[in-house]
Amino acid sequence: MPEDQRHPRGLVDTSVVIDLGRIAADNLPDEMAVSAITMAELAGGPHATDDAAERARRQDRLQRAEATFDPLPFEERSARAYGRVYAAVATGGRKARGARALDLLIAATALGAELPLFTRNPDDFRALDGLLTVVPVP
Repeated sequence: MPEDQRHPRGLVDTSVVIDLGRIAADNLPDEMAVSAITMAELAGGPHATDDAAERARRQDRLQRAEATFDPLPFEERSARAYGRVYAAVATGGRKARGARALDLLIAATALGAELPLFTRNPDDFRALDGLLTVVPVP
């Protein structure tokens, strides 16, 4: 990412944490934060597979994330921001419930903390243009 477009701080979503070892540092903020929602997704990961090797990889990823990050809580500002996120998604004609709910809670955490959201899945957040800075991570 060109230096003039870099963000000094940002919230990385679950997709970025999962691929952290494969992402060039230049594509990430200097100071990274994660949401407690991301940590919850990572905590569930080992239980979402029957493959022992994959379970071990996911457990290792969770432990590394726990050792690296002090997650931002989903608190009052995040809860208020979620209303704006939900409205933007619904107005854009997309579903704000179901499988998308955790992504939107992560987006609300970023919005409430006034941080850009770094993601490997920018299409998941396209309805939030103008509300939240979403930074695609190659």
